Amino acid sequence: MRFPQKRILCQKVYFMEHGKSIAGGDLLHNGSFRGGIVTNPDVQDKIGTPPDTACRTVRQYSSAPVPDEDMKKLREIADGYCKVKNYVYARYGGPSGLPKLYPGYTIQNEMTRSGLRDSMKMPSVYFYLAVFDALGDIKSQWTRTRSKVLELTGKNEGFSREERHYLCFLLKVNNAFEAVLNQSEIHLPLDIRKKYEEVAAKVDPKRLNRYLCRQVRKYHVKLHTDQVLGFSLSERAYRYADGGIYISTREKRKRVFLPLTDNNQYKRQLRIRLFPAEKRVEIHIPVDVTIKKHKDYVNQIGVSMGYHTMLTTDQGHCYGVKLGAYQTEYADWMRLRTRSYNRNKGGNPGRKKYTSQKHRYTEQLHSYINHELNRFLETEKPGIIYVVKLPGPGKGGSSRRINHSIAMWQRGYIRNRLAQKCKEQSVELFEVIGKEISRECSVCGKTGRRKERKFFCDVCGYEEEEKTNAAKNVLKRGLAGRIVS
Repeated sequence: MRFPQKRILCQKVYFMEHGKSIAGGDLLHNGSFRGGIVTNPDVQDKIGTPPDTACRTVRQYSSAPVPDEDMKKLREIADGYCKVKNYVYARYGGPSGLPKLYPGYTIQNEMTRSGLRDSMKMPSVYFYLAVFDALGDIKSQWTRTRSKVLELTGKNEGFSREERHYLCFLLKVNNAFEAVLNQSEIHLPLDIRKKYEEVAAKVDPKRLNRYLCRQVRKYHVKLHTDQVLGFSLSERAYRYADGGIYISTREKRKRVFLPLTDNNQYKRQLRIRLFPAEKRVEIHIPVDVTIKKHKDYVNQIGVSMGYHTMLTTDQGHCYGVKLGAYQTEYADWMRLRTRSYNRNKGGNPGRKKYTSQKHRYTEQLHSYINHELNRFLETEKPGIIYVVKLPGPGKGGSSRRINHSIAMWQRGYIRNRLAQKCKEQSVELFEVIGKEISRECSVCGKTGRRKERKFFCDVCGYEEEEKTNAAKNVLKRGLAGRIVS
């Protein structure tokens, strides 16, 4: 059986960040695209995507509570989808599955012969989509593993230049990498074979092969998912009509109807998210948007991010000044609700009102963040934006209330939304090295002190609002080329 793979290997664009032949994505063997922005004209012709486009995710929402019977049918699909993915993870997620990952037909045929679909009574429209969804995740995991081992190889001072060269060769040549991990003979095309022999002649291949196997065993993670409240839909599994969407179920010729809050219709792969406690459904759709180019977007701007004020520019302009108040209100509410729930846990108080209110708080925050980011771009008209690379979460302080509030900081969401909006507006975004950037004087470069959100330099006497001073340092470091690669 040959399943129409080109239809189900659709845009998984919003989940991927790294790629090969396309910026931010992979061109698969059948011409399908998995990735971010299309930049290669030859590839554009192949996949039918217009030039200069970026992918963004839009959402649709169910307009009425989903009946329990319909929610049960959707959860059955999600449960089966999850089981298929975990089966593929377990069977093909290790080194022995590497030779079968590309182009993927081998795994597709093996899954067909396995009889799993018949035993689960799962429609092919969901079964094969779950298979290739899992394969995409496995490929991404192997990419992360290779990157980690490559990073460790570069940092290992015990290796000579030739030994690093050999390990890099193995990590970048698929056939060699697969053969070493599976302890089989390396078969390469003649021209690459000569290169391999030249590199291997200068080192001890057996020792380095064992090192590579050890590192992969240490850092490669076999995937597993417990997310049974979501699944993907190909075009054959749904139909828009009557102000909503009809979704195929596991029963033949039976569909679930979901009324929607808008009348937009799409023809591409969708992602369904279920919220049984709230009796609602979200639909996530990756859409191509044309990248806008503005002739007047020419300014180079340094930006400092903060908890209380979202963005402060090197000119002292502030955006998102109410963010801190919103986040503090949200964090305080979360803390109080958690205490109340823990006190009454024995009485089974339920979480329906809690999850509904939490959703409203989150949507309010995200709406405000997006509005202020749009205002920032329209007002500042940047051609290049420099932002500081924020460190990971550190050790908390003595105040549990402050620690909890900082933990609720939406900085990851802000960073992702800024990157997406810059991509859509043809604005370049760079991260600069952030070490000691808030303590450095933007005038003389010496270390100053901060007090009550003000910066003071005792050397040159400079005084400035601390975030503005930090933003000026961000701009200086960006212009000086101190950019995080």
